[in-house]
Amino acid sequence: MIGTVARYQQITRNIDRTLGALSLRPEVKRESDHYLANIRSVKSAEEFLRNDRLYNFAMTAFGLKDMIYAKAFMRKVLTEGVEGPKSFALQLSDPRFREFAEAFNFVRFGGTTTAFDRTQQGTVDRYLRIQLETDAGRGDEGVRMALYFQRKAPEVGSVFGLMGDPALYKVIQTVLGLPPSYSNTNVDTQAAFIGSRINIEDFKSPEKLEAFITRFTARWQVANGGAAQALPPIGLSRPTLTTFDNALLLSMQLLKGIDR
Repeated sequence: MIGTVARYQQITRNIDRTLGALSLRPEVKRESDHYLANIRSVKSAEEFLRNDRLYNFAMTAFGLKDMIYAKAFMRKVLTEGVEGPKSFALQLSDPRFREFAEAFNFVRFGGTTTAFDRTQQGTVDRYLRIQLETDAGRGDEGVRMALYFQRKAPEVGSVFGLMGDPALYKVIQTVLGLPPSYSNTNVDTQAAFIGSRINIEDFKSPEKLEAFITRFTARWQVANGGAAQALPPIGLSRPTLTTFDNALLLSMQLLKGIDR
């Protein structure tokens, strides 16, 4: 079987071609075409929430598939928008909700919200990337984590931001050779140690980011038998530990994030 390093490089060597091929897969093309053909007709947050197929597609595209069921929660995200510091989305620690409210900003743009590229092709592009990562994880969870790290790490503004995302933190732990039990160490102690070993500004450099991911994939491959293996997913799109239930996820979202 192909190893983690080679599989990641195979996918990313020409990422546009990879995503292009994915976009032509029948089930992906069907959902994408339906979304593009119909999203422009949605003129309000309520219409959006009532249209399960469009809403589910968009939620998946923004990495929020695990929150599709929480329509009352998402209604509050959409109806308050991002127009003031006290708006609901800006009070949440998870930036995915802010990104969703910014893209589908019915508060500011009303019926023209879905006329923008970010709600049309921009959302489809996000959907394709999420689908790519999901597919990669079915064969090798290490590849999925590497792709996720490539996408998300440049957006993180602090060591605490890395630690707050279990998938990003798993990559960091793997590269630094930290055991899982290290997560039980005092948070400030962990942050100080990681900060002494990693400059998060490096992740904004494509070359340095790829060098770091290469270190991760190599270590992951060695630690997991040297070849691609299907491993239990660790919840890449979740902002909190995957052992938390959904009720706790919702309550934790009400805390202001330390990375903001």
